[in-house]
Amino acid sequence: MRSLLVAIGFLTRLPVPASVFGDARTQAQSLAWYPLVGVLLGSLLYVFAWLLHGLAVPLLLASALLLVAWVGLTGALHLDGLADSADAWVGGLGDRASTLEIMKDPRCGPVGVVALVSVLLLKFAALATLAASASTAALMLAPVLARTALTAAFLSTPYVRRDGLGSALTSAPREACRIALIVAAVFCLAFGWHGVIALVVTTIVGYLWRRACIARLGGFTGDTAGALAEIVEVAVLVALGAAAG
Repeated sequence: MRSLLVAIGFLTRLPVPASVFGDARTQAQSLAWYPLVGVLLGSLLYVFAWLLHGLAVPLLLASALLLVAWVGLTGALHLDGLADSADAWVGGLGDRASTLEIMKDPRCGPVGVVALVSVLLLKFAALATLAASASTAALMLAPVLARTALTAAFLSTPYVRRDGLGSALTSAPREACRIALIVAAVFCLAFGWHGVIALVVTTIVGYLWRRACIARLGGFTGDTAGALAEIVEVAVLVALGAAAG
């Protein structure tokens, strides 16, 4: 249970006891709970969307409020990684050392700003486009698969920063993580063709992300992991939005 609280505390802004973060072993075990944190986020977003619908909030305004709530629940953690990765990928000019160095810079450059605006715009448009039949699936599948992708990344791709935020997760119990991935996939398939589309999109995004990270860095960092989560979320939302339209 402590490892679940660590996962919740790291991936969301929901309050958890600060004492749970002191044990490196518990932090490593938290990786297997990432998909479940996605379920928690999706459930909270669904409840909020249901309340907005019940209050008859206009569609565009409801979509904007839902997106703001989504960012608030996660503390923009992965958006920060997306911005840093975008700046570094372009500014690094193909060089590994330069790319890693730029990622350390806390300032957000123009490429990072464009990446943030583009992702948030696509999410907003997808949320506003989704039909009622697909909105529940999208609100659950996008956060679940984004965090499932993080678990898969640590199982399949080297982590290149010894002192990074994700360094403790490299020793996560692999069997528990594999079980978590299987359970997450079954959960997604319960949504029928929406789940199939989301799984296929996530697999393609994960493959392309891993290939790019290996080619440029020989592995991945916490920032690129954040970028992965955001890209998976937006890809799932856009795919389901396009299918619903």
